Amino acid sequence: MRVNSKGRLVAAFAIATTLGLAGCSSAAPQGGTDGEPTDGADGGATSTLTVWVDAERVDALQAAADAYTDKTGVEVELVGKDNADIKDDFIQQVPTGEGPDITMGAHDWLGELATNGVVAPLELGDSADGFLPVALEASTYEGTVYMLPYAVENIAVLRNAELVPEPATSFDDMIAKGEAAGLDSPFVVEQGAEGNPYHLYPFQTAFGAPVFGTNDQGYDPTDLQLGNAGGEEFAAWLGEQGKNGTGAFNTDVDGDIAKQAFLDGTAAFWLTGPWNVGAAIDAGIDVQIDTVPSPTDEAASPFAGVKGFFVSAESDNKVAANDFLVNYLGTEDAQLALFEAGNVLPALSAAADTASSDPIIAGFAEVGAEAVPMPAIPAMGAVWQYWGIAEAEIINGADPVATWQKLTSDVQGAIG
Repeated sequence: MRVNSKGRLVAAFAIATTLGLAGCSSAAPQGGTDGEPTDGADGGATSTLTVWVDAERVDALQAAADAYTDKTGVEVELVGKDNADIKDDFIQQVPTGEGPDITMGAHDWLGELATNGVVAPLELGDSADGFLPVALEASTYEGTVYMLPYAVENIAVLRNAELVPEPATSFDDMIAKGEAAGLDSPFVVEQGAEGNPYHLYPFQTAFGAPVFGTNDQGYDPTDLQLGNAGGEEFAAWLGEQGKNGTGAFNTDVDGDIAKQAFLDGTAAFWLTGPWNVGAAIDAGIDVQIDTVPSPTDEAASPFAGVKGFFVSAESDNKVAANDFLVNYLGTEDAQLALFEAGNVLPALSAAADTASSDPIIAGFAEVGAEAVPMPAIPAMGAVWQYWGIAEAEIINGADPVATWQKLTSDVQGAIG
């Protein structure tokens, strides 16, 4: 069974549970039909919503903010923030009663935000049906939706269509096609001295080895799947593709080296994200976006990273904040404005369809349909601590099975 199949079922249950609490109608403000914020955390709602957003997307949100103010009389103050500071500032300020009503952020913050008690649940109502399934999965933690998603990002294979006109049908076929084109390095992917499991995860999932299992609440931190039989099979395969094998994976290849190899035309296939497409196009390369070629008969499912908006648990304006997010930032116009600012696939299905008129976006969307949300549970921190280092050791010749078993033991011990 594909890794993402169970996740889809879990998400459906979790979202249905959340929507059951929210009711069947769309998420109109409670306590007032005109959008006025009539209640709050302490009953003292104000007439302004403060929204933290990364500085590059302030302009993209202005039209939605103005429309909300015109409709409800509630001012929306957009505060541009350095993306590197938003999460920590939010966690520190919310418990003091400071900070914003809403913050922009990434779904993999969700476990930390929820554990710290700084985010409030969202009521999506019928609007939930309009979002991509993976976006809703990522926005849900322990069965409750906390984030209004606006963008979905995943890696895919960039192919130089001038060097290799047809997509690869498998991992081995990709290498063979590159070699037939006369390339010493048919395929490149960022690794580095400490490995890069984010980029290798599609291949791991193809062996049926997710990081964690799932239950009706989402990812289950008590069900570590790294050490299952599929994980050891992946480890053995990884060793075969490393220093003492084919050399397809190389820890000497970091992000810059992989990028330059593709731009120089010495590699025909590059596993990377949409953030690197512009450089390839600027270099005059005929770029095609392909699914990640699997080393098995199962799909190679990458991680999906989802961006969105959270409501502060201490906001005095939770009703207005929910209304603004769902009924204004959850619209096709707002999601397309955010897309134009960042060129990342919108989370709203209608906006994603419109954006996919661009073949590059369409390619990433097709790969994203096989993606699974990066686990946002706190236990994932223990995985990152050991995962990449173990994979780098395997690539460099360490015993695959013994190294993978130690990885599993180390992670289990760290989780406790």
